[in-house]
Amino acid sequence: MRIRWYGFLIAFSFIPGFYIAAAEARRKGIDPEVLYDFALLAGASGFVGARLAYVLQNAGSYLTDPVRIIAVWEGGLSMHGVIAGGLLAVVAFARRIRVPFLTFADVVIPALPLGQALGRWGNFFNQELFGYPTDVPWKMYVAPEYRPPQWASEAFFHPTFLYESLWNLAVFGSLLWYRRRSGAREGDVLFLYLAAYSLGRFWVEFFRIGTPVVAGLTLAQIVSLALAAASGLWLLVRNRQPLKNPPASRTPVR
Repeated sequence: MRIRWYGFLIAFSFIPGFYIAAAEARRKGIDPEVLYDFALLAGASGFVGARLAYVLQNAGSYLTDPVRIIAVWEGGLSMHGVIAGGLLAVVAFARRIRVPFLTFADVVIPALPLGQALGRWGNFFNQELFGYPTDVPWKMYVAPEYRPPQWASEAFFHPTFLYESLWNLAVFGSLLWYRRRSGAREGDVLFLYLAAYSLGRFWVEFFRIGTPVVAGLTLAQIVSLALAAASGLWLLVRNRQPLKNPPASRTPVR
């Protein structure tokens, strides 16, 4: 059985992600001990969401053989499904600990692009989800057994794992910087993440081998555009409103 490095590295990223979230939780007056329970819930919810989203995207092949839906060892996870499942976990857990949703989301969300940046290297180790053939200096060698049949004679492809990993690392750093700004509002980190990740994913999809569905765009690009537009609109409207509590008078959420 092949090691599914993508899932393994995503799981490993929970370690640094936990300590980053714990530091922000303390700053906002939230007991960091609750993050242990949240990590378990988010991991399970994100995994289920990732699998369900992938199955829905490939419903045709799974309807003919429904048993394969639970064959997760074959691979098949959707990052948009991870995000959806993770956000459902944030909603449920924030209500459980009686902390506003946007407050708790801003605490834990920066760990997500860090996990994505690390997890994409799993695609490299498993030689999957690479891009079209290329001869750029940073091209990725793909062993013959992993090459798409139509490009069996090609040896080098776009390392789309690297493009997305570097983008997510930049998003991660930007979120850590932004959330310490005096004018940052509750929820800004969440929606900045959704907008920034979506724009990066939209761009990377042009290099990744995929199947266009509308106007030459893949399903991932369409979903990414919708997320980026909705998040950008929320940020625009929200940040035109006056601050209810000036930065100097803010008190920690308990």
